[in-house]
Amino acid sequence: MPAEIIDGKKISTELRSDITKEISQIRSTHPHFNPKLVIIQIGDRPDSSTYVKMKLKSSEEVGIDGSLLKFDADIKQDDLLAKIDALNKDDSVHGILVQLPLPKHLDEELITNSVKQSKDIDGFSELNLAAIFKKNAVTKFIPCTPKGIMYLLNHEKVQITGKNVVVCGRSDIVGGPLAKLLEKEGGTVTVLHSKSTPEQVKLFCSHADILVSAVGKANFITKDLLKPGVVVIDVGTNFVPDATRKSGRRMCGDVDFQGCSEVASKITPVPGGVGPMTVGMVLHNLLESAKKANGLL
Repeated sequence: MPAEIIDGKKISTELRSDITKEISQIRSTHPHFNPKLVIIQIGDRPDSSTYVKMKLKSSEEVGIDGSLLKFDADIKQDDLLAKIDALNKDDSVHGILVQLPLPKHLDEELITNSVKQSKDIDGFSELNLAAIFKKNAVTKFIPCTPKGIMYLLNHEKVQITGKNVVVCGRSDIVGGPLAKLLEKEGGTVTVLHSKSTPEQVKLFCSHADILVSAVGKANFITKDLLKPGVVVIDVGTNFVPDATRKSGRRMCGDVDFQGCSEVASKITPVPGGVGPMTVGMVLHNLLESAKKANGLL
């Protein structure tokens, strides 16, 4: 039997509908409730521009006031920090999202940590990330992609407790925090990364009940690596040549979708899997921030 497709686009649409209804209900009793998101984009990376447009469009659709501050790729670090500081002090702003990656001359860690924790809806600051790794701590905001993946697994009623879980990739944005969240849910988690040998990749992937790939390499996961019945979550965003497309390329994930669908029990597509959930969690985190700021939690 071919794998069941985990339709992140559909699930995200349901989530956004719930957010729209909640904002409308709050405004019925608090007419001045106005959740506001500011996205900061540096430069003109095509992938970043795509994500920013998605977030702004989704914000508008659910009733969130979303705006973009776009700066040249050569902006000075002190100037950017000053802009973020002004937004931190603006009580009308409930969420600040710095679109990553940043140009190399900017200190990504310094920039993300400069966002006030209560407005860090991306969950990238050291304080929010650190809380994930403490056993009983409660984070203000969980990074949106890991949070979206956990939401998908819960929605699809995928059992995590007692299962072998493999996370490919150990970034601070996805792999690292996701591995800890899965461990907290009772999974026995193995993290594979750039120093893992091909033999280790094959060994651990072949025993995985749940496999998440976030390495940014097309066809990194092929069906010969998989255990029959595994749940596959593809976080990869890659572009490969495709002469049939007007742009000359197409988006794909880390997973050989066609081949792996023959082995997996459930699988996310790219596009239409994890991506929409990431955007959905931006909106969810922003709404939570606005509610806290207005004393509604």
